Amino acid sequence: MIANHTRHNLTFRGLAIRGIVAALLALSLTATATATATAEMRPFSSWFKYGSEIDAAWDVTGDAAKPTIVSIRRKPAEKQSFEKRGAARRVLVLYPRPSSAYDIAITKILNVFDSKEMNAEFTVINFELNQARGKETIQFAEKNKFDLIFAMGSESTAWLYDNYRNGSIPVVSVCSKDPVELGQMKDYESGSQNNFAFTSLNMPVEVQLAYVMEFKPGLKNLAILVDSKNISAVQTQAEPIAARARKQGIQVFMGTVQNPAKANEELAQIIPDAVRTMQKSDFDLSNSVFLITGSTTVFREIRTINEKAGRVPVVSMIPEIVTAGRDTAVLAVGISFESNAHLAAVYGTDILSGRSKPGQLKVGIVSPPDIAVSFLKAREIGLRVPFSFFETATFIYDYEGHPARMIGRKTN
Repeated sequence: MIANHTRHNLTFRGLAIRGIVAALLALSLTATATATATAEMRPFSSWFKYGSEIDAAWDVTGDAAKPTIVSIRRKPAEKQSFEKRGAARRVLVLYPRPSSAYDIAITKILNVFDSKEMNAEFTVINFELNQARGKETIQFAEKNKFDLIFAMGSESTAWLYDNYRNGSIPVVSVCSKDPVELGQMKDYESGSQNNFAFTSLNMPVEVQLAYVMEFKPGLKNLAILVDSKNISAVQTQAEPIAARARKQGIQVFMGTVQNPAKANEELAQIIPDAVRTMQKSDFDLSNSVFLITGSTTVFREIRTINEKAGRVPVVSMIPEIVTAGRDTAVLAVGISFESNAHLAAVYGTDILSGRSKPGQLKVGIVSPPDIAVSFLKAREIGLRVPFSFFETATFIYDYEGHPARMIGRKTN
């Protein structure tokens, strides 16, 4: 009886296991089918992403035959009411490549257009920094009578500036470095007098350094981390602040990544070398700082940067580099991708509505800057954050690394 009972148990167990395996296989097949369906519906997913909140007002679609093009239109439920206001304004957004910064920016642009109830439809094209592809895109925009172009990123802005300055369609730059430092504008107060309206991700260099000095009044050493291939970051961020700091008697180290594909390996060597040199004039490293520029290949290696920097504070020019958890800069002072995109969207809606002309708009710089603080990281490295930074911070993460203050941003 005992043996027979055991045999029945084994049989039932075998059937149960086979049932579980079958169920897992079915789930796997379903997941594969879902992934395939998603890929077919969103063939652009490798380079174009956005915040889920825009799905409430916009339909985002693509064509598998044209994976570098995205169409964004008003939801059918809203379309009729918007059509009563006249034909939709046609907006082209030119991407050079994928970037998490652009994901944030396009989300903000769509949210602003929605909040302003602007009747518009968007076509987003990734021209992949290809000259022929870029010219085809401009011809497409002119032939189809587009009303506005958003140049997404410094690379798209530079390409359009070289190839479409004085064109018939207004251009607004988004997520782009300082146009004055890049020679695209003569100053911050005059308009371009052409079809371009510029916004800038950069703070004025004297203001940027003033915040760093307020953070570390006795600053002796400043190590600037930048990607040598990111020309806009080198010319508008790294070199200007380095020159300004040297004039104030601060020792500057240029931590320049030569091969972006090996940024992690290079930073793992650059940072310890800088720390050893810093200690010669600042033994306890209490008056030394690492400063991260807006080079994607650099700031995505924040874990390695923190690990090698030890107790030296890592400060970023990009607020988004201060995040929840431990893989974060301790402090950021700068213009966030979100804030810059908001300003660019306002420029765009003003141009479309006829309130402004692109050539008369001065360089758009967000002021005051966004400040972000991670108290978790501050505690880890034994750093005291000045109260003035806490008082004016836009984004604060508490001692557990959780969002504590997120002005203008959802925390869930």
